[in-house]
Amino acid sequence: TDAEVNTRKKTFTEVQTERLEQAERTVLIKCPPKLNEKKLLQYLSSHGNIKSHFFFENRGIHALIEFSEKNSIASLQDAVGLPSAAEHHVVPFKSRLFTFTPKNPVSQAAEETPVHLSPQSHIPVKELIQKLCHADSISNQMYILLNEYQLTEENIKLRFLACSLVRDFARAYFPDSMVKPFGSSVNTFGKLGCDVDMFLDFHDVQEHATKTKKGPFEMEYQMKRLPSERLATQKILSVIGDCLDNFGPGCVSVQKILNARCPLVKFSHQPTGFQCDLSVSNSIAIKSSELLYIYGCLDSRVRALVFSVRCWARVHGLTNSVPGTWITNFSLTMMVMFFLQKRSPPIIPTLDQLKELADEKDKHVIGGYDCSFVSDLSKIKPTKNTETLDVLLSDFFEYFGNFDFRKNSINLRKGKEVNKPESSPLYIWNPFEQDLNISKNVNQPQLEKFVAMARESAWILQKEEKTQQVISKDPWGLAALLIPFGKSNPSKMKNRMKGIGSETIRSLLDSLKLNNANSLQKAVGK
Repeated sequence: TDAEVNTRKKTFTEVQTERLEQAERTVLIKCPPKLNEKKLLQYLSSHGNIKSHFFFENRGIHALIEFSEKNSIASLQDAVGLPSAAEHHVVPFKSRLFTFTPKNPVSQAAEETPVHLSPQSHIPVKELIQKLCHADSISNQMYILLNEYQLTEENIKLRFLACSLVRDFARAYFPDSMVKPFGSSVNTFGKLGCDVDMFLDFHDVQEHATKTKKGPFEMEYQMKRLPSERLATQKILSVIGDCLDNFGPGCVSVQKILNARCPLVKFSHQPTGFQCDLSVSNSIAIKSSELLYIYGCLDSRVRALVFSVRCWARVHGLTNSVPGTWITNFSLTMMVMFFLQKRSPPIIPTLDQLKELADEKDKHVIGGYDCSFVSDLSKIKPTKNTETLDVLLSDFFEYFGNFDFRKNSINLRKGKEVNKPESSPLYIWNPFEQDLNISKNVNQPQLEKFVAMARESAWILQKEEKTQQVISKDPWGLAALLIPFGKSNPSKMKNRMKGIGSETIRSLLDSLKLNNANSLQKAVGK
């Protein structure tokens, strides 16, 4: 199928544009617990043709309805009433979030039909492990994990809708602005339940610069001038944050974090159930999203390996949802990409190779950094590498279990190890901002824990290969790697832990701030 997909896979920008436009024609409706699906759709169809719809559960049943024409929404909004509860005063902001209630519930209840609900979260690891045990190969296990964890079509529509609803607020001040998702929501590596990173884009600001060159006159807008772009960003986000907080239906726990390196507004969007982070246009972050999108589309093994490695890292406490000295999912994903560039023959091209394929429209220099790479997937030659995921998973752990982190850094531009430019324990070059290390936050104990876990995992997989005990009911293959290692047999862990000194364990405990030192020592097999 990979060959068929490659014939004409849409570019990142085409997909984004299409989904943003789709979201503009979409509404979200809170439904009664007893729902007659046909009646609801019949009622809505009187305002225009419904192109697609689905139901999901999020403190009650909700329906996402995508109309064929944007003007159907205006027609619907004209027919919708204001909430009638007398004890509350309402903020009269008319959004695309509605509540649907039948007028005579008694007769309706009789006609209730069970609706199919689209899951918006993934199954717990325990259930996943049971599913994996029934597979017939590690490769098969990895695709099962991918299918359980990856974003569904419905979930992606909901993410773009959340952005579109925020855009409605931004437009009150900046009519041309867009709100677009970036990061895991769009780079093909997001898992169900991940946050929505979105940014406010005043894309026409750059375009205006080129418009005014022609003719004998200069005409430009008078605009408020501020001493720095950062200050402008902070002011804009502060006001939009207040707006969401004061007027946004279902926007709760709004936090303005304006002094961060990248100022942002965090909020919880109850109607869609997402935790959202809103910042102002960051072109380099978009380029990173697009680069990963390209890698994710080139070969189905790429995403399967990334999802498995990330799930493995989460189970063993190598990654964490709160920021700290842990390896981030982004760093981990980049390590997988690097590993795939290093295969013989390579499974994905280096960033320099993608840059060579770039044409004029792909040329982008952002803040002095060259971020050019090819956007048309069909220009990239498919890999000749036929290795199975069984081999790749085992070799990934083997490779990083024995990587010389003291001396070498990871460079995706060149696809090879380069001497470290400075002494951070883990050095992964930012693919675009060449003077930045994306894993600067990682400390020595965390890196050593990663190496130890990688060695242990490689050992488990290699031992299995020799014994071929797939027939037994015990978790095997990927499933065996998703069980915390201290649990099954603590003694066998010791011999592969010799490289870890007790002072490292002590600082590891500090970095984890564990009161229960004991539990970690078990995990590290002391």
